Amino acid sequence: MMPLTQRCFQCLTAVRNRRVKLLLNPAVTRCCSTVQGDVRVRFAPSPTGFLHLGGLRTALYNYIFAKKYGGSFVLRLEDTDQSRLVPGAAESIEDMLEWAGVPPDESPRRGGSVGPYLQSQRLDLYNQTAQQLLESNHAYYCFCSSQRLSLLKKEALRTGQTPRYDNRCRHLRAEQVQEKLAQGVPRVIRFRLEAGVEPFQDLIFGRNHHEVAQVEGDPVVIKADGFPTYHLANIVDDHYMRISHVLRGSEWLISTSKHLLMYRALGWQPPTFGHLPLLMNKDGSKLSKRQGDIFIQSYKRDGVLPEALLDITTNCGSGFNTNRIGRRIDELISEFNPSKITTHSALLDLEKLPEFNRIHLQHRIEDEEQCHLLIKDLQAQIQQACTAKIQDEEVLHEDYIRRVLHLRKGHVSSLTELLSPAYSYLWVRPSVSSQQVAALTAEAQHIASLVLKLIAERGEELAVDQLSKDLKTLAKQTKATKHREVMKLLRLALSGLQQGPSVAEMMVSLGPAEISHRFQKLLLLSETS
Repeated sequence: MMPLTQRCFQCLTAVRNRRVKLLLNPAVTRCCSTVQGDVRVRFAPSPTGFLHLGGLRTALYNYIFAKKYGGSFVLRLEDTDQSRLVPGAAESIEDMLEWAGVPPDESPRRGGSVGPYLQSQRLDLYNQTAQQLLESNHAYYCFCSSQRLSLLKKEALRTGQTPRYDNRCRHLRAEQVQEKLAQGVPRVIRFRLEAGVEPFQDLIFGRNHHEVAQVEGDPVVIKADGFPTYHLANIVDDHYMRISHVLRGSEWLISTSKHLLMYRALGWQPPTFGHLPLLMNKDGSKLSKRQGDIFIQSYKRDGVLPEALLDITTNCGSGFNTNRIGRRIDELISEFNPSKITTHSALLDLEKLPEFNRIHLQHRIEDEEQCHLLIKDLQAQIQQACTAKIQDEEVLHEDYIRRVLHLRKGHVSSLTELLSPAYSYLWVRPSVSSQQVAALTAEAQHIASLVLKLIAERGEELAVDQLSKDLKTLAKQTKATKHREVMKLLRLALSGLQQGPSVAEMMVSLGPAEISHRFQKLLLLSETS
């Protein structure tokens, strides 16, 4: 098998035969030059936790960007912080991206031509690059102890300054360095920050420039355990994975000048950068990972549709020609416009999520193939929740569930809602007492007979509009019971409830056979009371 380094260098010599031009908003000083070669973007989370809404949004924008310009979306897992890795997080991140409908083209699971896609499997490449920086005098060994660094930090905080490394070891003579190396003194490798950072054009924030050497100490690029820091690993991987555009959160904007110094030191062409505004709560507070409900797994568990999550996280932000509820991924891609991404934070109102889910559930119900999958899902949920109570297996039949879904589309926000007590009458026959009936009318037997006659006349074909008219006519055939009480009795006999969908809709949902069964039961109840 070809060594990793040789494979990576071979990737760099690959023929690039596509040209992609991104047109940006002339009102903002920002640009993206014509790109030579394929558009390649990446989502590079750390498996120190599970995928959350902020991460999904970053992945989504990268995915949409790639698909808009005929490029590739790469998933790379930055697992170099070994002490904080969460078991199962790496697999879960990829699972959730696939569930959400933004699958990577290349990833640890799918593979690809520029792998491995786990940073912990690329250590030789980082160490080789660090040696290159050492040899060109752009990096140096640092032997400062953790105790000394801690004292520096405490002193800075005491005097009201920002903690920073004082670059002490960059001034060691060559013989001092060799002596410490020979003694096996623990060390890290630091990159030399130099003045004179060139401004860069960010796709979203425009012209940017941070003189990092004036405000920061030289950053560590290889830790004492031999693993790289983010600052080195991300530029090495972006280079060898031929990433053309880096779309990441705006919290990394200030670090980009530092990364560009590293690109320059290595003689590499940097990608084009675009820093996405942060996703915030609707009150402007930070979307915290400590909010348990922002993890994608919890949304999946609660019956939220992936399309609804993608829709709400783009609807609250920017970057699209329209801003309407109900867009699916193909529409998000076609309406994507990078020039419309603004610099202000995206304020996410999760209270609107049920509304987004309701609309996307309606889309699924109206799609024959998707509706079939919903039916299978609901069948399994009904069996799990109601098996012991079901009196008629008819409620598990595909045609019955399809009828329920089509009648309730636009009214329910999730399948799980149909398993709530408000809809239990659909799956389990209600229990009605003679006292409940007597409290409404003394004509229950007569009304039950009228309903049974009506259903016999209408046959198998029931429609909500026609039944509504029929029930109004039926209510006029009572002697002393008002229309309102008649409807209450019908609702009670059908569902055991006082509220819910219209009586006509309930009847159409249940079908003639079940309506007859429930009103025969009412007839018997009235006769014996």
